[in-house]
Amino acid sequence: MINQDVLTIPNALTLLRLLGVPLFVYLTLSLKADEWAILVLTIAGATDYFDGKLARAWGQTSRLGEIADPAIDRLYICAILVVFLIREVVPIWLIAVLLLRDLILALLSVILRARGLALLQVTFLGKAATFNLMYAFPFLLLATIESVLGTIASVVGWAFAIWGVGLYLVTGAYYAREAFYKIRSGNVINT
Repeated sequence: MINQDVLTIPNALTLLRLLGVPLFVYLTLSLKADEWAILVLTIAGATDYFDGKLARAWGQTSRLGEIADPAIDRLYICAILVVFLIREVVPIWLIAVLLLRDLILALLSVILRARGLALLQVTFLGKAATFNLMYAFPFLLLATIESVLGTIASVVGWAFAIWGVGLYLVTGAYYAREAFYKIRSGNVINT
């Protein structure tokens, strides 16, 4: 039986966002339907904002939402970067930096969980970093179209990407430091 606390509009929005990951990959790689893929990313960004906003406003926050939201963000970023690598949308160094940061933090999360320690809490700056990247990606995809709109999208996309990468690295260092502190201090959580 499903817990009624899980059946909420915010969690439904989170699920909708999750379903967009394979749809985005299919649209960009199989159909080359970039306009539809950009729409999927736009809807994903909106649902990412509204699921948390509504959950807090309606008192419907849940452990599922706390875990699923950042996990789906990582899935989107990884899927987008793989697509961008295949389609040669951004340089490989950018993809490597972002994936390496996420890999390090994923490994640290596994270590924290294995030792019974609390997982890291997402910070406002971490959310801002993800927001900047998720805002940059549709523009960078749009920038592949050779037109005035593509040129404008390139400038806007790279502006958000540079800020996003910078914030992503800064918050990655902060999260890593917090994880190492928790691992060293060994404060076990009650689960």
